[in-house]
Amino acid sequence: MTVVQMADSGDRPDTVAEPTRLTFEQVTKQFPQRGNRRQRKRMITAVQDLSLICHDQEVVTIIGPSGCGKSTLLNMASGLDRPTKGRITVDDEPVDGPNSHVAFMLQKDLLLPWRTIRENVEFGQEIQGVSRAERRARAHELLAQYRLDEFADYYPHQISGGMRQRAALARTLANDPDVLLMDEPFSALDAQTKMILQRDLAQTLIARQKTALFITHDLEEAVALSDRVLVMSNRPGTIIEEIIIDLPDRDEPFARRQHPRMAGFTRRLMELLHLGDAPEQTTAKQRPH
Repeated sequence: MTVVQMADSGDRPDTVAEPTRLTFEQVTKQFPQRGNRRQRKRMITAVQDLSLICHDQEVVTIIGPSGCGKSTLLNMASGLDRPTKGRITVDDEPVDGPNSHVAFMLQKDLLLPWRTIRENVEFGQEIQGVSRAERRARAHELLAQYRLDEFADYYPHQISGGMRQRAALARTLANDPDVLLMDEPFSALDAQTKMILQRDLAQTLIARQKTALFITHDLEEAVALSDRVLVMSNRPGTIIEEIIIDLPDRDEPFARRQHPRMAGFTRRLMELLHLGDAPEQTTAKQRPH
């Protein structure tokens, strides 16, 4: 894996010294091929010998070609699936099923249509047996933070797509997870709404001191929100390059987008995605030309 630091080390945010939250250690995931009985005996390797670390309060984004195993990584990190080989841990504990330390936010909001917005935000705590008064207070706080308090008694079909995604983010945070797994949560939104929600997310992650593993196909979004971006190869997916995003203003994605070095990061990511096959692997740190 190539590690690229695209600025002097003196400009780099002091984040890498934080304790480890999430680790993948030489993880491989295989699936049986779909089809007839003979075909199902063949295995497809989605992810192979992949290792990565997310430090406490760090945002790590994964990009890569379609079908390279990005969503598979989040499914395994959430405990919804298990690796064929290797080990995944959260706070040094093996991930062997869903747990309260991790929350998963998808592209679709998946709000329950028969519950109000407040009841949707309360849902996870309700399952955990939190008292009605406590979960109601928590929901009220989050709905106010995401400018939804006036719509608490509305149903999902009565509000806009951006508002539903804000409600989904509030629901994701209601159980106070340590690690957020986010699979293209803003990809279906218009550009203006997406930028507003990116700012909301960035400020929330810092204010609430959360760790996030984020998937996106939007290269500017990857740079604007992240401390590091990991680039995956074609299937079987593995990490081929790590880019350290040593820009200021991680809590203000719009300000990051205006930074003069923003274009250099997105250009490098685009080059990597267009390479197709994995470049020659090396452990040396590189400087941009």
